[in-house]
Amino acid sequence: MVELTKARADNMAELIVREARPADLEEIAELEVRCFSAPWSREALEHDMISNAMSKYIVAEFEGKVVGYMGFWNIVNEAHVNNVAVSPDYRRLHIGSAIIDTFLKFCDENGFYGETLEVRVSNSPAIGLYEKFGFEEAGVRPGYYEDGEDALIMWRN
Repeated sequence: MVELTKARADNMAELIVREARPADLEEIAELEVRCFSAPWSREALEHDMISNAMSKYIVAEFEGKVVGYMGFWNIVNEAHVNNVAVSPDYRRLHIGSAIIDTFLKFCDENGFYGETLEVRVSNSPAIGLYEKFGFEEAGVRPGYYEDGEDALIMWRN
């Protein structure tokens, strides 16, 4: 995994972006609950992180604390992003950018030929972030989320 050992993030002195370890599971599960209205359960995250050979997780760590993460699956050399989350206490500090940058470097170095994700159509900050990294709208999944909101499908090739 590509590692950014001293990535600057606004007023944060040091941010480490690295591959997640099983010891990060509790903090990832906490972020999942804080960041999503329909979070994955701790058990689902544990299964995905530890038992799913197609799955990878990246975390952003600041002062020994996981403040953001991303989970994705390698499906025939395409990266399918499941979740990207940054703690509400650490948003707008470019942590999401650092995570996505690390993810894309990993994909490039490992021969992935495309990356895809779904994002709520109402989540304009996330859509703007993904567009900044070359993701483009590819379609809509009607009623994708539990509350009935549509998802925008985005791809980067």
